[in-house]
Amino acid sequence: MILREIIAYLEKIAPPSLQETYDNSGLLVGNREMEITRALICLDSIPEVIDEALEKGANLVIAHHPIVFNGLKRFNGSTHVEQAVIKAIKNDIAIYAIHTNLDNVLQNGVNQKIAEKLGLTDTRILEPKIGILRKLSVFCPDSHAEQVRMALFKAGAGKVGNYDACSFNLQGDGSFRALEGAKPYVGEIGKIHWEPEIRMEVVFPDYLQNAILRAMFRTHPYEEVAYDIVKLENSWSAVGSGLIGDLPEEMSPQEFLEHIKVRMNIPMIRYTDSIHKKLKKVALCGGSGSFLLQRAISQDAQVFLSSDFKYHQFFESEKKIMIADVGHYEGEYFTIELLGHLLTENFPTFAVIFYGNNTNPLKYYC
Repeated sequence: MILREIIAYLEKIAPPSLQETYDNSGLLVGNREMEITRALICLDSIPEVIDEALEKGANLVIAHHPIVFNGLKRFNGSTHVEQAVIKAIKNDIAIYAIHTNLDNVLQNGVNQKIAEKLGLTDTRILEPKIGILRKLSVFCPDSHAEQVRMALFKAGAGKVGNYDACSFNLQGDGSFRALEGAKPYVGEIGKIHWEPEIRMEVVFPDYLQNAILRAMFRTHPYEEVAYDIVKLENSWSAVGSGLIGDLPEEMSPQEFLEHIKVRMNIPMIRYTDSIHKKLKKVALCGGSGSFLLQRAISQDAQVFLSSDFKYHQFFESEKKIMIADVGHYEGEYFTIELLGHLLTENFPTFAVIFYGNNTNPLKYYC
């Protein structure tokens, strides 16, 4: 299998443009035209992971965390980052990272996987992203309106929440005059022509813009297509940070902590007291999610599950919400399972290996 085919599938699920500005997701080592024999999935592509890939005959490592966040100026093996990159390059092993872009999608995302482990229902994005949506308005002759509309839908336009094929259509008359050198679909050179047209409007995420424009140009009959694209400030419920949902049944704080330990196989949880005797609404964020604490409070969550809280940040709960800090590695370990399921489901004959050792740099003395 060619690497670009695997990348295309992963980036359809979690487009790179959805990653945070500090992130470095994508193909870090390797060539997109490489022939891939098998893939090893891990959380961190440290040197030990590259060693196991070599041992198992895998020439692709798919990691959640990028091994390289910032630019490398030297490659002399003095750090674990340089060691991993050098070893991968020397042995023709590609490294691909799919990090905050996978965190930020609701469907097939990291937070949804954690919610499934906890059995949450009625889940939704905790803090939806703003500024990702665009609106396309295109003027099309009546004769080709349905053809253009369906092409736009097929390219991914017109999806709003749990609805698709969404568009607004307004009937009108368009005028134009074809000048010398033009090849008009209708009308004559040098004469003003009036044509019954439909103004068609559809909404789409910005990362689909090129595909949507290609679909429009391919099916539109006019030599010069009249259209405009507007950036929207609407929030988008399918993409954003964190997740919020409900437990199937109310639990006491202690019951919920035990529920986390069992369902997520957590060895230790740091937590704050709860003013609620029973918990129902749960907010969560895989990885470092303390920046979402106030958002969780504003959404009336009774508990916020995440990791990497500093000592003074626990006070910021203001006794309004219970914080359950499960640890960064523990909160994202299920990403390996998530990616493995997605790849084997889409490429059933492709060999996928799960890295079974613990790459967590933190150890716990209990």
